[in-house]
Amino acid sequence: MSLLEVRHLSRFYGALRAVEDVSFSLDEGTILGFIGPNGAGKSTTMRILATLDVPTAGEVLLEGKSVVERPDLSRPLIGYMPDRYGTYDDMTVFEFLDFFARAYGQKGKARIDRVDSVMDFTGLMPLKDKLTSELSKGMKQRVALGRTLLHDPKLLILDEPADGLDPRARIELRELLRALAAQGKAVLISSHILTELSEICDSCAIIEQGKLLATGPVSEILHRSQGAAPSTEVQLKLFTTAETLEDAARRAERLLLEQPLVKSVVLAQDVIRVRLELDAGSNASAVWVDEACARLLAVLVREAIPVCSFQTRQLDLEDAFLHVTKGRVA
Repeated sequence: MSLLEVRHLSRFYGALRAVEDVSFSLDEGTILGFIGPNGAGKSTTMRILATLDVPTAGEVLLEGKSVVERPDLSRPLIGYMPDRYGTYDDMTVFEFLDFFARAYGQKGKARIDRVDSVMDFTGLMPLKDKLTSELSKGMKQRVALGRTLLHDPKLLILDEPADGLDPRARIELRELLRALAAQGKAVLISSHILTELSEICDSCAIIEQGKLLATGPVSEILHRSQGAAPSTEVQLKLFTTAETLEDAARRAERLLLEQPLVKSVVLAQDVIRVRLELDAGSNASAVWVDEACARLLAVLVREAIPVCSFQTRQLDLEDAFLHVTKGRVA
C-alpha cells in the first residue's frame, strides 16, 4: 500500500470546479512532481492533502487512514510548506525554529537537539543567531523547510519551494530534497520550473483546469499518451563565421528536412534542434536513434555542413507536459 493515496478528489467553489476527479498515489522514499499552469488546481489539492481544506468529493488516505475524516491523526505525519511562507522578523533563526518545536509539543533537551539537527541538515547552523528579517530569500526558504521538518513528518508537501530562488539556492534545495527522499520521506512538490523537477522527481502528475491528465514516470507518460510515437531530439552546432552563419544554417535546415524521420527543425543562431520521430504505432528497435543520427551526420558531412557538435537530448518533463497538454483549450 502506498503511503499516500488520493482517490477521485474534487473541490468545487460554487460553479467553479477547482479540482475534479483527481487520483494518484505516492510511496515512501519517492518524489512526485505536481505540475500545471497557474490556476490548474495544484495549490487547492495540496491544501486538502495538508488538512487545510476539505474536498467536495473523494478521499485522501495517509497510511490507510482518512485525512478528511481524522485530520488529527494525519497532521503529525505531514509537513506542509505553502508557496508563500512568512517569518517573524524579530526572531533569530534558532528562536523561530524553537518556537515551532515547542508548538509541536517537543520539550527539554530533546527539543533543543531536534532544532540543532534540523539547522545542521538545512545548513542554517552558522545563521542560528541571525534575525530572520536579515536573511536572503534562499535562506528564508531554508528556514521554512526547516520548520516543516521539525516534527519529522513522513510526507512533505512543498508548494513552489524554488520560486524566486537564485541558481545556487535551487541546486542546494535539490540536494536537500534528494537527501530527504533517501531518508524514506515521500515528497510532493509543485513548481513551474520543469527542468528543476525533471532532475529530482521519480514521477510526475500533470494537472490542468482542475483535471489530472497524466501521472507516472516521464517516459511512461510520453509512451502511453494518445498518438505518442517514439521520438528524440538532436542538437547540433555549426562552426562558421558570423558572415556565413545564416547561409550555412539555412542550407542545413533544407537538407535536414529532406531526411526520413525528421519532423521539425528549429534554428537558434548557431544551434540547430532537430526532432526525430517514428510513425505512431511503429515498433522501435533498440538502436533506431543511433541509426538515424548516424545517417543525418553522414549527410551533413557529405554536403560540407560545418558541424562541430552533434548530440541527442533525452526527452524530459517539459516535453511530457507540452505533449500531454497539447491542443487543450479553456
